Amino acid sequence: MRIYGSNGPTFGAPASNARRAGSSGFSLPDAAETSEARSTSAPKTVGNIDALLALQGVEDPLERRKRSFKRGKTALDVLDDLKIGLLTGELNASTVQRLRTAAADLKTVSGDPGLDAVLSEIELRVEVELAKAGQF
Repeated sequence: MRIYGSNGPTFGAPASNARRAGSSGFSLPDAAETSEARSTSAPKTVGNIDALLALQGVEDPLERRKRSFKRGKTALDVLDDLKIGLLTGELNASTVQRLRTAAADLKTVSGDPGLDAVLSEIELRVEVELAKAGQF
């Protein structure tokens, strides 16, 4: 069966001249028009290095809380080491030094009132143990 008409195959039919006449080919727009149309401006930069450093200094509250939580956990671990050292009779100076470092680290504020309350109680306990260790 052969199909004739607009839906049928067009073997060897030349393309319409109307389509060819309308498009003369690829051409670039005039370079003078594009440069005048867009005005170029310098990229915006930060005025000085202090602003960049200030941006880097901004910390996430979640990160601050995580660091405070880690400091509290470290202080509790050192208190456990101190307890074990006292029970075994092998209290050494490195444990006391680690306890002093932990006490100094606990002084920073996390921003979370509940966590700060727990950290202040841990700090109080560390200070008491440091005072006791000073008697030996």
